[in-house]
Amino acid sequence: MKTTQNQSIYDVIIAGAGPVGLFLGCELALAKCTVLILEKAENPHSPLKQLPFGIRGLNALSVEALYRRDLLKDLELHKRVKNPHQNTKQGAQRPGGHFAGIQFLDANIDTSQWKYRLPSSTDTNLITEMQELETVLIRRAESLGVEIKRGLAITGFHQTPDGVTVQSDEQSFQGKYLVGCDGSRSVVRKTGGFEFAGTEPEFTGYSTLLDITDPEKLKPGRNVTDKGMYMQSQPGYVLLQDFDGGAFHHSKKPLTLEHVQEVLRRISNTDVTISALRTATTWTDRARQATTYRNGRVFLAGDAAHIHSPLGGQGLNLGLGDAMNLGWKLAATIHGQAPESLLDSYYTERYPLGAQVLDWSRAQIAIMKPGTTANALNTIFRDLINTRDGATYFASRVWGINTHYNLGNNHPLLGRSIPNFELENGVTIGEFMHQGQGILLDFDSNASLKTLAGEYGNQIRYVSGRAKEQLGLSALLIRPDGFIAWTSDQDPDLAEIQRAAETWFAAPHYKLT
Repeated sequence: MKTTQNQSIYDVIIAGAGPVGLFLGCELALAKCTVLILEKAENPHSPLKQLPFGIRGLNALSVEALYRRDLLKDLELHKRVKNPHQNTKQGAQRPGGHFAGIQFLDANIDTSQWKYRLPSSTDTNLITEMQELETVLIRRAESLGVEIKRGLAITGFHQTPDGVTVQSDEQSFQGKYLVGCDGSRSVVRKTGGFEFAGTEPEFTGYSTLLDITDPEKLKPGRNVTDKGMYMQSQPGYVLLQDFDGGAFHHSKKPLTLEHVQEVLRRISNTDVTISALRTATTWTDRARQATTYRNGRVFLAGDAAHIHSPLGGQGLNLGLGDAMNLGWKLAATIHGQAPESLLDSYYTERYPLGAQVLDWSRAQIAIMKPGTTANALNTIFRDLINTRDGATYFASRVWGINTHYNLGNNHPLLGRSIPNFELENGVTIGEFMHQGQGILLDFDSNASLKTLAGEYGNQIRYVSGRAKEQLGLSALLIRPDGFIAWTSDQDPDLAEIQRAAETWFAAPHYKLT
């Protein structure tokens, strides 16, 4: 078979046009990189991406990331639907989320414990639809010049010290770097020889759209029984967890009406009757993580780097965080504005967060399994979540409020997402981040800081002015992904901020060749 060689050499080739691949493409193109996304599916729209299967919760970090890139305004679903899965009676307390199906209530959360959340901060959580999010990201990616080719699955690649040649059947493409955002069965991960370590599943999960003859036999909402769990979010939309060790999912057997009805009857302890099976898919709680996110010029992000149960919807947020973290670092390296060593920080920062999410997922499964031990643990967790401190803790974990990178211990804000300071003129710091630059935020209009920022050209934008709430700070250096690289609550130490700037940015006269 003759291979067709495409002539363009892209800065980055991305495998997968899901939200993670698209967001990464946007970040790279915003930084003036040439990007090609290869997607095996010809049609971006799937029934499983539509309501309610495609409903996802965006945590605080994802909401902030979209806001900082001026994308949040384009999402509409959260403006119309607050909580589609919960049928609460009028006047009932609104649930803020759940852990293993145990809900924590908004009214129990003590937001005063989150001292870096300001009145001008974005929402702590929002819902979106996968199809809606992808549509917004596709539109932005294409406007920035990202090339998206559909119906082209990556079948292999070969890397050299200078670049990567990617195969898609008889076609080949050249890139300086390749990033696998191609999901849990990632071809990039498998071909690249990445180790994928972790644990095997406890259950087979089912996402189904059914016609039910006698729907009144099923209770609304999430229901844990002595055989598993079922949840009916809307009439006919049924989610199941059957603790079979993932046997059915791995069996590759046809997903028939008769099988789904048997599982639903057994778990719900009813004789409910399904008259039609419209859409169905299976999944598991297998929890695995690549032991490294980089092999030379090849990187992994999103589900290609880590998989776990979708309980709590943290996979999308984790993947968007990968894209936000990797994008600016890869772009800076490509443009010669950072050494190769900057790329190593992608793994050192993102791997621990992935490991935490996998353990969070495993812990939920441990207290959902049918049996006396799990029931006892479930009772204790339920009591904890119903306390004020408990609800606050679980909310902070689910919404990513306390997420931070270990960048040192000089200040409690170091390595955290920048609070959305609102300047006295009404402009927020998030609005200054639309172009993906680093920012030196100077509350005291220090001439020395302005001079220092100027040495870095368009890598660092200097912003000065008093804020309505300053949290006792005088100045901060913010990375392009919105995380704090340096801060001071007194007269700034110029040598200290210079070291921080040199760690994350390369001044034009230091440009690498």
